[in-house]
This record gives sequence, structure tokens and C-alpha cells, in this order.
Amino acid sequence: METRPILVFADGACSGNPGPGGWGVILVTPDGQVTELGGHEPDTTNNKMELTAVGKALRHLERTPGPILIHTDSTYVIQGITRWVFGWSQRGWKTAGGGEVANVAYWKRLMALLAQRKQDYPGDGSVVQWRYVRGHSGVPGNERVDEIAVAFSKHQPAKLYVGPLQGYGVEVSEVPEETESPEEKPRQRKASGKTYSYLSQVGSSVKRHTTWAACERRVKGVSGARFKKTTSAQDEARVLEEWSVRPEDVKAED
Repeated sequence: METRPILVFADGACSGNPGPGGWGVILVTPDGQVTELGGHEPDTTNNKMELTAVGKALRHLERTPGPILIHTDSTYVIQGITRWVFGWSQRGWKTAGGGEVANVAYWKRLMALLAQRKQDYPGDGSVVQWRYVRGHSGVPGNERVDEIAVAFSKHQPAKLYVGPLQGYGVEVSEVPEETESPEEKPRQRKASGKTYSYLSQVGSSVKRHTTWAACERRVKGVSGARFKKTTSAQDEARVLEEWSVRPEDVKAED
């Protein structure tokens, strides 16, 4: 008999990035019980809160066997835990370019939780699978965990529900059919294309520029601003990873 999975929705939020943050989780077990979790951090980043949310979910389910489906709108989390961490760990927690991996303690903790679960519940019956849901697209479970995370980030904790699914009021079963994490698609460039993009960061805002002149105008004379030229989609993803920025949070130049 196939075991029904435990449904998990997880999200993080941060005001200022870095700044005060919050995280939210929904857990739905096959016996029809719902548990909401949430928490606050006074000084953190959005990516740390995203990682904290999934870590808290797995920690809460340590003594609950069965497969788990984790829904998150963070491509950073999904690509990190399913792809990047293996290369990072083999290189002594260095990026492909030799830089320091951001949020190492969070990634190590998440890997440890997954390894422990595999050891405690061997076999495919307790496998953890990752599902991408686009943020702010009307997916009820994702909208609810975003609400929890934002409330906690503002130090206005949401009232957390614990009880039967029948009385919950959030249609957690409504998820899109397409749940694959989107990949960064290479842009069409001329054959010589030594430059792929220019990235600039002013405060918590990151923009992508097609020319150095546009990038320079934004960062010149701005205290604390930083910039970087990238040579490929992979190189750009690496820089954003080092800056702890999600690809979907990057804005195109005005």
C-alpha cells in the first residue's frame, strides 16, 4: 500500500534584507492533522529565513515517518539542497569560483537533518521531495506561510493553527501541476559574448544591467554599493549565490 506523503509548505520573509525576519511552516500529516509553526529573528536575511523554515519543518517531523513533500517558492533552497551543496561540500564549502559559500551553517544543518532522516527511516518510504510553487500566485498553502512569515518578521506573530484539516480553512491540496524549480535560462548573445551581464547592489536592491555604463551610473559614489561583471548564466547564478540573493529578486535596469 502506498503511503500518503506529509505535506509541508515553508516560507521566509525579511524586512530590509538584512533586517528583522520571520519564517512560517504548515505541516499536514496523512491522518488529517494540521500544525502551523512560525518564528522571528531580529537580524537576518531572506535566504536564511527560507532555509530556517524548511529546517524547522524537518526538525518537527523527526519522529514522524513517511515521505515528505516540501513546497517552497525559493529556488535558492531547492537548487541549493538538490544540486549545489554536493559540490560545495566536496570543495570544502567553497564556490566554484573559490569564494566562501553563503549561509554555510544553515546548509550544513539542513544536510544533517536530511541525512539523519534517511538513517532513521531507510528506504524510499520516507524520502523528502522538493516542490516549487511561485510566490504570490494564489497557491493557498504558500499564501498562508507567507502571511505567517511576514507577520513574525514584523514582530506581530500570527495566530497559529493546530487541529484537524477539516476545520482548517486553507485549501492546502490546491497546488499547481507544474512544480519543477525554474532554471536560469542563458540569454542569446553574440558568439564573442565575453560579458553576460553586470550586477549592481545598492542597499538590498539588486539590478541586472546590459552595459557597464548603466551599472556604473547606479553604483558610482554610493557608499556600500557593490557590482560585478558576469560571463555566463552560471557565473551570474554563482555571484547571486555569493551575495545571498535569489535570481527572481533581481530587477532589470530601468
